[in-house]
Amino acid sequence: MGEVHPDFIQTLEHQPKLDITEAEGIPLIDLSPLNSLDFDTDALARLVAEIGDACKNWGFFHVINHWVPLQALEKVDLTSRKFFALSRDEKRKVRRSRANPVGYSDFGITKNNSDWKEVFDSIIEDPIVIYASDEPDDKELKELHNQWPQEVCEGYNAEMQKLSNKLMKLIALSLGLEKDRFDGFFKEPTTFTRLNYYPASPDPQSTLGLRVHKDAGALTILVQDDVGGLEVKRKGDDEWISVKPIPGAYIVNVGDLIQIWSNDKYESVEHRVKANSEKERYSIAFFLNPSHYIWVEPLEEFINEENSTKHKGYRWGKYYATRKLSNFKKVVTAGNC
Repeated sequence: MGEVHPDFIQTLEHQPKLDITEAEGIPLIDLSPLNSLDFDTDALARLVAEIGDACKNWGFFHVINHWVPLQALEKVDLTSRKFFALSRDEKRKVRRSRANPVGYSDFGITKNNSDWKEVFDSIIEDPIVIYASDEPDDKELKELHNQWPQEVCEGYNAEMQKLSNKLMKLIALSLGLEKDRFDGFFKEPTTFTRLNYYPASPDPQSTLGLRVHKDAGALTILVQDDVGGLEVKRKGDDEWISVKPIPGAYIVNVGDLIQIWSNDKYESVEHRVKANSEKERYSIAFFLNPSHYIWVEPLEEFINEENSTKHKGYRWGKYYATRKLSNFKKVVTAGNC
């Protein structure tokens, strides 16, 4: 593997500890009441309460009995492993660019630092529309297109959309809203699936697979392999704890949009991915994002004399364009291995 390029070296404050606490108490939520033919309103009420507690106290939770077919996940996972095993020249044939920031990247950037990973992004609706630039006054729109056959992820994406829709309804109910309160925000979603590949790192002490960050969208639904590496900053004591993979479970985390819409009733939390010196790691993340034209601000249900607006409004599509295009403002000369 050789030496680590300076672009990947994290500052001292962000370098991970090699001895990390394993998470205890992260909620494990059984979604089977949603799928029961004998629908139990009491079971639904308990489920809504569990979702609310998880969002408020953790911002992360596992879900089981989600009804996402194992075959759909296995197909995408196999495709991911085959793709990342290709030569770098082959993978770069579908490399993302400023003109079309969808596809492969042999580097990741989080808060202007290079992550020790490779990624492949696939939008769930082809095309999607975003703003053509991150200039505030530029109203021009452009389309983004997949660079890979859409059918590879189609079945999986369809199942994840069903799951994310269920989760958003549960979150709405847990906030005291109508279950379909968020539906209108996702009529033309900018949602995407990201395949992640984390090569083994020669220096896991000074590198990170994914730097400390919060997710910008509504929800992230993640499946990680048995290598693990995801770490979350626990509320209350700000300790970094390791999220152990659970076979058959998805990890769900609240994004910035839910924090804003709920006017801070629920908060997104910081997380990162630790590099591994011995094993490569794979994960698949589904990022639920709204339509490009949605104006994001706290919902009126959470604004009153006691609770003023805690966030300024912004256009999601402009923010999304800024996030997508910012990666191309930093030139990275290093490879991942």
